[in-house]
Amino acid sequence: MTSANAYDVTKWPVGNPHEDIGAVINSIIADVKIRQASRDVNDGGKPGAVIYIPPGDFRLVTQVLIDISYLKIVGSGHGFTSSSIRFNTPAQELEQWHEVWPGGSRVLVDLAPSGAEDDASKAAFLVERAGNPRISSVEFADFCIDGLHFTDAASNGDAENSYRNGKTGIHLASANDSFRIKGMGLIYLEHGIVAYHSDALTVDDNFVAECGNCIELRGMGQASRVSNNLVGAGYDGHSIYAENFGGLLVSGNNVFPRGRSSIEFSGVVRSSITGNRFHSFYPGMLVFSEHCSENLISSNHFLRDREPWAPMTKYDNGLDDQFGLLHLNGDNNSVIANHISESIDTQFLEPSYEKPVIIRIVSGRGNYVANNHIVATTEASQTNDAPNSACFSTQVEAILSTRNLTTLDVIAVKVEPGSIQNTILDSGSDAQVVIDRAVNAFRGTPMPGQQLGSAQLEPT
Repeated sequence: MTSANAYDVTKWPVGNPHEDIGAVINSIIADVKIRQASRDVNDGGKPGAVIYIPPGDFRLVTQVLIDISYLKIVGSGHGFTSSSIRFNTPAQELEQWHEVWPGGSRVLVDLAPSGAEDDASKAAFLVERAGNPRISSVEFADFCIDGLHFTDAASNGDAENSYRNGKTGIHLASANDSFRIKGMGLIYLEHGIVAYHSDALTVDDNFVAECGNCIELRGMGQASRVSNNLVGAGYDGHSIYAENFGGLLVSGNNVFPRGRSSIEFSGVVRSSITGNRFHSFYPGMLVFSEHCSENLISSNHFLRDREPWAPMTKYDNGLDDQFGLLHLNGDNNSVIANHISESIDTQFLEPSYEKPVIIRIVSGRGNYVANNHIVATTEASQTNDAPNSACFSTQVEAILSTRNLTTLDVIAVKVEPGSIQNTILDSGSDAQVVIDRAVNAFRGTPMPGQQLGSAQLEPT
């Protein structure tokens, strides 16, 4: 039986979804509000609706405004493919490609410039509703939001590598509860997902990459999850960012290397970063600012190396290697059992005369850093300068290169003066840890041939 609350954008009688899917979806939402006007009918009254976007290209000229709960917008494929590789591929080679644009159920963001300064006005999908209760249970699933082109050529004349076009994919402006964003593909947007004041938000199994910023949890929030996503922001944007959050779980994500940071928390407390794989071309992979406290960072893999793909080697995030790969401000955080790899040619270290810092505690007390395995190596870089060198093969070959490596001298942990009552255990040798032992606790990682101390048993 067909439900009156199930809609297909290609079968709706108002508008043309291929010319402006935004106007069509807004018309459907208006119909839902007319038909579901009663708040309480048989202990129900407003079941919401599902809007289906079939495979195909659908231009969005009008912003979608969602102001009802229990709405699901769903497609039949996230359709992601790399636009960055395409825009950096010579034209003669591009002529041989099987396809050149993202596909699946694809929404092409073609909003006219609004002249407004706020990000909400530039979003393809805006969720906003005043009053109580909070808007709840809105879902986005299994379709592609494509910003098409980056347009800011002011800095270096290279617009398609600027990561700027003023466009946002999904913007949650109002306090919201139990939203889900799953199986989406977001590409070539200055902001992929921006969520304000979220409670019990799930961002899971999405492909959010080649965006200026990917996942941003702003305002405040609690009890949410960012998991199992493939994520990669631009060199001056956030891959995963959260502020003023409690009870946030970030797990199982694979974060690509070009973001300004892999993950950044600001004022986040009692949250977990576990079981992720982070890769970065720059320092500042993980940043805690504005007094983050009682967070767990455990069982993650961090890799920092050098950008190997010629078209992108001129970009960086502006940080030097004294900033630290992990840069921590706050109290009583636990950094336990992570694997941290830094493999980089010494000619690319900044400043060149200083040892790079791996974990840096800038301020705070009671932080616990234990049993982290830090592998620091160096090898002459082999950037592929050929203009048509494949991004995929170049980057994979760089990751797989573990031969002919020699030890890189680093500061494994640096605890800045004024940071007290911190405990650093087995995360660097005596020579690799900079710490005031009068006000912090320290036990160095034993080195080969090193005596373990007076308690060591003599052989019988």
